[in-house]
Amino acid sequence: MSCRPTLWIGAYDSHPIIFVNEGFTQLTGYSAEETIGNNCKFLQGSKTSERTTQSIREAIRNRESITVQIYNYTKTGQGFWNELTIDPMWVNEKGEEKLYFIGIQKDVTELKEKERLLQDALDEMEHLSTPIVPITRKMSVLPLIGTITQSRLEQLTNTVSSYLTSSKDDYLILDLSGLFEVDTYVAASLLKLHDLTKLVGTQLVLTGIRPELAIKTLDFGDHLKGLTTYLTVKDAIKSLKI
Repeated sequence: MSCRPTLWIGAYDSHPIIFVNEGFTQLTGYSAEETIGNNCKFLQGSKTSERTTQSIREAIRNRESITVQIYNYTKTGQGFWNELTIDPMWVNEKGEEKLYFIGIQKDVTELKEKERLLQDALDEMEHLSTPIVPITRKMSVLPLIGTITQSRLEQLTNTVSSYLTSSKDDYLILDLSGLFEVDTYVAASLLKLHDLTKLVGTQLVLTGIRPELAIKTLDFGDHLKGLTTYLTVKDAIKSLKI
């Protein structure tokens, strides 16, 4: 893809392109002759976001500036991520003010790919941070390590719900000995997991509770009553005998 500055100018009335620079032709593969007189719809395709194109239309209709990232296509059909900035420009022509729009484009495909790879890595880390380990046919262990954040709690809830729905475990042992930080948010998270496991018919068993967490759970009164707790995972497995 071209790294040159990419520029086009379009008229307000029906938005035909009246000028493109060499950077535009190199980026898109369309010649100036093929481009001038048309609007930029020819760069759109099956993966172009309708929401983004609607935002562009609204900005032009309201005569406002806009910057978006939109998926476009070259003449050969190759897709690329286009960071597009459109600004209104008033020009005095023979005493009459006419409105044009200047479009500046930048190929950000490489940046978007890096963002995708980063998100994939983060998703994988989230998945690995909630490993549910089956111990017996009716019992599994979920060790919590690190800190509990809202995004991790959502991931944890989804993982537990999906797993227990298919496994039909009688017991899920939640080991808390690896948590770095213990606060009321962690205690509230345990309450949500407790309610979730009850709904699917699984008993939540806690192990590795430190004194500070035990104190925090007192704030929830009767909500956490009935939770079975053990000092270690080994103690829980030995006592439950499944």
